[in-house]
Amino acid sequence: MDHSQSTDPTTRRILETVRALDGALVVAPTTGDPDVPELAWGDTFFYYAPDGRMPRNVQPYATIVTKDYPDDTASDLDPAGRLRVNIHVGRTALHELTEPGAAPPDTADVLLPHPVYGSAGWVAVVNPGPSTTDTVLRLLREAHEAARARYERRA
Repeated sequence: MDHSQSTDPTTRRILETVRALDGALVVAPTTGDPDVPELAWGDTFFYYAPDGRMPRNVQPYATIVTKDYPDDTASDLDPAGRLRVNIHVGRTALHELTEPGAAPPDTADVLLPHPVYGSAGWVAVVNPGPSTTDTVLRLLREAHEAARARYERRA
């Protein structure tokens, strides 16, 4: 699914919010994109890139994934209509924002530690909705700002 044309209002709102941030680069590889591994087709990656070019040797600060990955199946993303927003918030914020084990990792509209990268400071929300959208948008802005700060320190 190409999220840039998403009909889901929450996903559209997330994309509009991130695209409006200064220096944001939203990468949404589509089927057949020769520059991206096939596994990433249909997912979306958020970077701080003021020059508009895909950064090298930098991880995205957030992603939207639309399917299970071989080592990441706990959120049950393969059924149609399911997606997960993943945001790097740092370990301290992760512990302030989430309670490990509070809900199964496939629970929709709940902010949880990322099922694979939680220990690295990532949170995840399956199908953000009324309970989590505002928090997701705030965390995306904060993650973007943190990525900007990292970029400026390296420059």
